[in-house]
Amino acid sequence: MTMVKAHVSTHELVAGRYRLLDVVHRETNRVCWYGEDVETSRPCLLTGIGLPHDAGEETTGRVLRMSETMARLCPGQVAPVLGALTESGTLWTVTDCVDGTPLGELLAQQGTLGHVRAARIGLELLDVLDTAHGQGITHGELSPGQVFVREHGPIVVTGFGLAGATLAPRLTAPSYASPEQARDERIGPAADLWALGAMLYTMVEGRPPFRDRGRPEATLKGVDRLPLRTPVRAGSLNQVVQGLLRKNSRERLTRPVVRAALTRVLTEEPEGTAEEESEPLLRRAYTAVVHAGPGWSGRTMVAGTALAVVTVAVAVLAATDQLTGTDNTSSGAQGRPSASADASLTPSAAPTSGSASAQSPDGQATRPSDTPTATASKSPPASASASAPPSVPESAPADADGLPSGFHRYDAAEGFSVALPDGWKRIKTERQGDLAYRVTYGAAGDARTLAVTYSERVGPDPVAVWRDDVEPGLEKEDGFRRIGDIRATTYQGYKAADMEWLSDYDGSRIRTFGRGFLLGGHRGFSLRWTAPAADWDGSTNQRALETALRSFRPASD
Repeated sequence: MTMVKAHVSTHELVAGRYRLLDVVHRETNRVCWYGEDVETSRPCLLTGIGLPHDAGEETTGRVLRMSETMARLCPGQVAPVLGALTESGTLWTVTDCVDGTPLGELLAQQGTLGHVRAARIGLELLDVLDTAHGQGITHGELSPGQVFVREHGPIVVTGFGLAGATLAPRLTAPSYASPEQARDERIGPAADLWALGAMLYTMVEGRPPFRDRGRPEATLKGVDRLPLRTPVRAGSLNQVVQGLLRKNSRERLTRPVVRAALTRVLTEEPEGTAEEESEPLLRRAYTAVVHAGPGWSGRTMVAGTALAVVTVAVAVLAATDQLTGTDNTSSGAQGRPSASADASLTPSAAPTSGSASAQSPDGQATRPSDTPTATASKSPPASASASAPPSVPESAPADADGLPSGFHRYDAAEGFSVALPDGWKRIKTERQGDLAYRVTYGAAGDARTLAVTYSERVGPDPVAVWRDDVEPGLEKEDGFRRIGDIRATTYQGYKAADMEWLSDYDGSRIRTFGRGFLLGGHRGFSLRWTAPAADWDGSTNQRALETALRSFRPASD
């Protein structure tokens, strides 16, 4: 691939018509200039992009058509291309001047942006992507140089129509290419979501997630094969950034999930927070939950838009004392971590987390999303294998209520019942208004816990909840390892999904089984059972887990 010349003589006219006056911004294989149309004396922006040798003449036509379409669909948010031409191996596009600064230039001047400003820019870019993707259009070349940030008004996006105009996997800014582009595979909307994640990463970290290695081929190879450099300044954006930058395009967060997460940052985090006070919020929340117990919240409504349903990460709320209506009761089991620590990022938070462990840092509010297709799993350790959904043997000794001996039925005022081992009781309750709650059960001296979560803001697919909302947070935990696939199943006739995983806490290996299921009407429950991994296969633990799953009943039943 040829590269745009570092310096173009301002004495020469591009296509005999456009005078180059001053460089606005440079990126790999792209230079944007302030210029002038000498025929009309009209100021303009000219962007030069190096083309591969096999570029066809249809390139300019594609750029013009796509730009025209997007400018019509997103007036004021996409810069219309006034002209496109090729000259000496360079594609030149001409647009009106934009009263803004390229994001890349802004970052060069300021280094990083605050979480709130980054989230606002991300949401504005997401508006454009929503429209484009809704029309089957993928940008495919998004980068900080293609996004102009204005002091007043929304961002302006350039560069539509470049992807697919040549056979090259990526024409410009290879640091922001998606892994599928790096492998020269067919791309779709997920590639744009990767680029959005990469730009959010750059805005808060001050560097792209994958550095430019001088040659596009080397940079693309790094994007495809190297692990993501863990963000250290992402704070409240941490999970959405990492959820977007998943190598497998099918596992990336969806647009609604991203919108919910970014909207939450705007509504929950004060703008201008000092850097030293912006320690990753979710990390703080996780620590707080590990040492204080589980929590859950539903989604808060942001007035003014139909899409303003935001999942409130219970861990964040617990860490910042913002969980409303919390009713904490403890008896002999204080300080034991139970369910939840990873925040849920979804537009329709669903309860698929329920159990947590007396020694477990894991609990997470979850929500189902769309298609109940199981995801590929990480390889489990040799000592652990995915277990079949537990079921109590028909021969298990039972009392007069049909429960195995050593268990009692607990009828919760919240509207469910479950059989618990004798001696177990409610140790913590947390609520988010009337939309969601989490109740955790355990006993002093017992290293196991069960957490039951309910929400009235549930999405349609339990599998996607574990994959998109829970696992990204759990992956940050010491020793996390998913066991087997996330399994779509049914539970008491309801659509459900199971996930199991291992993690380390306080020197102990913990194993958790989670099941989330949907009641319909945006309502759902989740159960999460956690116990020491060494005791997992023991008859006592298996019997208790099987009994809890068999006996759980929503009040509606």
